[in-house]
Amino acid sequence: MPLYSYRAINDQGKSGKGMQDAANVVDLELRLKRGGLDLIDAKEYSGKIGLRRGKIKRPELITFFFNLEQLTRAGVPLLESLADLRDTMNDHHFREIIANMVESIEGGKKLSQAMEQHPDAYDKIFISLVHAGEESGRLPEIFLHITESLKWQDEMASHTKTIMIYPAFVGSIVVAITFFLMIYLVPQLVGFIKGMGQEIPIQTRILLATSAFFVNYWYALIALPVALPIAAKLIIASSPEMQFKLDNLKLNLWVTGPILRKIILARFANTFAIMYGSGISILACIANSRDVVNNRAIAKSLDDVTSEIESGKNLTQSFQHTGMFPPLVIRMLKVGEATGSLDKALLNVSYFYDRDVKDSIKKIQVMIEPAMTIILGALLGWVMLSVLSPIYDIIGKVQF
Repeated sequence: MPLYSYRAINDQGKSGKGMQDAANVVDLELRLKRGGLDLIDAKEYSGKIGLRRGKIKRPELITFFFNLEQLTRAGVPLLESLADLRDTMNDHHFREIIANMVESIEGGKKLSQAMEQHPDAYDKIFISLVHAGEESGRLPEIFLHITESLKWQDEMASHTKTIMIYPAFVGSIVVAITFFLMIYLVPQLVGFIKGMGQEIPIQTRILLATSAFFVNYWYALIALPVALPIAAKLIIASSPEMQFKLDNLKLNLWVTGPILRKIILARFANTFAIMYGSGISILACIANSRDVVNNRAIAKSLDDVTSEIESGKNLTQSFQHTGMFPPLVIRMLKVGEATGSLDKALLNVSYFYDRDVKDSIKKIQVMIEPAMTIILGALLGWVMLSVLSPIYDIIGKVQF
């Protein structure tokens, strides 16, 4: 089916561009009409399909599943619910996806099968959950689980950004002040210091040499923080072994490593609990959760867990033998297996780590400000001491 690039206008008279696959222009016009758009013009797109769209954003998915849960719980048929959502979504790309899903369901496919055709919107976990809901007749509950999971993921993503953005912002200020001192202020004082005719102290010589290096190679100092990560990323991407080592290093870094591990384990426990509570088998839960952790070291441990279970060991033993999962997770797995409430036990793990991550981020934020203040104070103190030392030497030699 060819892909078309089109311009269309919505009910409010606002025009927009988009891309849509269709059998022909007439079919394209009908598809857009179902999405509440009137076609202006279109032409067949000859570029690569894989580059045309980005993934649907999490807030859009939260809105979609929340409304779908409310409508289906109220007894509105699935097709009518999807049609309503198709007409109300703001994202044109998402509206097209929903319109295609409606057509697929009208053609005899199940909702999970229709979702499977759009990996840029729905990942494997959502599809597995919806399939389980179709088999058990509990779709409204599944939609609620997905909504809660997406909200939780959004909150955890916000925490992760917080722990990275604040240090980066404060660090950038320190770097900017350092460049100002070394490139502008210190060179202004070089003539004054050398004109004193005194022997220049070692700390002053170090300052002048550092300033000269900044003045002569400022472009390299600016380019280095950009070039090094790009080069490192290319090298790591070319070697699966390097990718594994990097992911393992991230889990063991001082300060950030333990927090990242807790975020990943909380995400894993939350996803596993929701899937298991929806009736999905343990091995399928582990396989799908492997994509959620987004860390090759932990993913390798989950592969080992799968192998252990397939060889006849129970769930707790399998997780314990990997050595990757902390005692809290092992203990809650053991309790969950013994009581038959594995999903509730894992939700407790997720809750505990979620709370712990929030507390850890607050503590780091409290520590960062005085640490950066000390670094900046030490830098300014070094500059002042290096400049004033020759002056003090002159004053000390004055005979009264």
